Amino acid sequence: MVISCPNSKSFSMAALRSLPSIIAIVGASAIFLIVASLLLVSGPITSSVQEYFLGENRGWKPESPTALNIVSQGKPHLEGNESGSVDVGTSGAVSDLRKYDDDISFTLGANQSSSNTPFAKEFGGNSTDPDADLVTSKSPMFPSGEHASCDLYHGKWVRNPEGPLYTNNSCPIITQLQNCQGNGRPDKEYEDWRWKPDQCELPKFDGKKFLELMRGKTLAFVGDSVARNQMESLLCILWQVEVPKNRGNRRIHRWYFRSTSTMIVRIWSSWLAQNTPRAMEFAPKGVVKVHLDIPDEKMMEFLPGFDVVVLSSGHWFAKQSVYILNETIVGGQLWSPPPNAAVDMRINNVEAFGLSMETALGAIATHPNFTGLAIVRSYSPDHYEGGAWNTGGSCTGKVNPVSEVVNNGFTEVMHEKQLTGFQRAVEKTGNSSKLIFMDITYVFGYRPDGHPGPYRSTDPNKKTRRGPNGEPPPQDCLHWCMPGPIDTWNELLFEIIRRNPKIS
Repeated sequence: MVISCPNSKSFSMAALRSLPSIIAIVGASAIFLIVASLLLVSGPITSSVQEYFLGENRGWKPESPTALNIVSQGKPHLEGNESGSVDVGTSGAVSDLRKYDDDISFTLGANQSSSNTPFAKEFGGNSTDPDADLVTSKSPMFPSGEHASCDLYHGKWVRNPEGPLYTNNSCPIITQLQNCQGNGRPDKEYEDWRWKPDQCELPKFDGKKFLELMRGKTLAFVGDSVARNQMESLLCILWQVEVPKNRGNRRIHRWYFRSTSTMIVRIWSSWLAQNTPRAMEFAPKGVVKVHLDIPDEKMMEFLPGFDVVVLSSGHWFAKQSVYILNETIVGGQLWSPPPNAAVDMRINNVEAFGLSMETALGAIATHPNFTGLAIVRSYSPDHYEGGAWNTGGSCTGKVNPVSEVVNNGFTEVMHEKQLTGFQRAVEKTGNSSKLIFMDITYVFGYRPDGHPGPYRSTDPNKKTRRGPNGEPPPQDCLHWCMPGPIDTWNELLFEIIRRNPKIS
């Protein structure tokens, strides 16, 4: 094999002619690298670039939380119906650990269909069903203006012949535990009710209008697995209009609607407060230490990028935990200090919930880089009648809204402390324009039919009936079926956002 060499003179001339091209290429490459480096380290464009390529906005930095002083305040007044009030009482079973309240990886449900079905036609008419009327409390936390003339939380449940906004077959992202029809629940009437306020209309959710209202904006759900439940409900409703892109990662769930550049986000924060399993003083490693005066770090890190934040919390305060104020142990739940420990265990789980809510809302309202709206979705009632989830409580057999709420003292006091924490934050910060209280607790006390109950899995051998001695089957009476009553939360959410001048 012979390899020939080119003529040296010709080769030299070719090299000289190509030299300007080489210089131009090298110069262009250098300019590109300089511009790219600048984009990746600063400026508002950086956030978009980083978000698209890296999957998260690393330009947001956590703010140093400021501890809030804690004061006491009395119980808020709750109003009833003119025809007679419903006594929600202070007695009842205290729901202990929430077995199914752990975070679940965001994966597609059993049914992977992604077909887009149109929304049901507008519902009209009233129900004559005697079980449809109910009484709720009036929330004092509306701003002035249009909200002041309409109490969204005082009304009744009415039958909706048009049915739900989606089905378990038209939404592929329902967590299997809440896919009641997919898990074999035989009845469907719980899907066919709408909430009708007495003083105004609650429009049926219009996905196209919602996306247009939220054009270029980000809505975030921050909280526990009930927050996930609500976010999935919203995504299922919007899925019928447009299939979003999943842009989530290990730190944050994100769904992007390209037509309006709308982002729906979820951040896991079971306490809305900073917490750690590390050992502290005589509290051992593994028991969660909840810092009641420090807001959740990840929530505060991402907060400046949100236009609307929906907060959900409360049920994890029934779990084992140690409560910290000013780096000092001040209480706990299902945990006691050693007998010889000198500690004032003055804070129980209910008080801790109120303090954490005040801290989180105070930090949000005073954050200099958050200009959006924070909506507190009030404590979601469970319906474990006759006991807690692990002591024989049950919601089996409930197929319609009830006319009277079964007293649950724990739900009552948790709602009270949450509202009190909200009021304290508003009073201390003097910034009520950023904070809204979405009071669903009593409205949904009438919906024991909306929980999965024993229909939590596709297992064909699961127990769905009481045993020979009357013991109920294992069941979930905390989370909500999808579709189901929880979709009303997002109709209320849409209406609150629509009426708020910060967004609209």
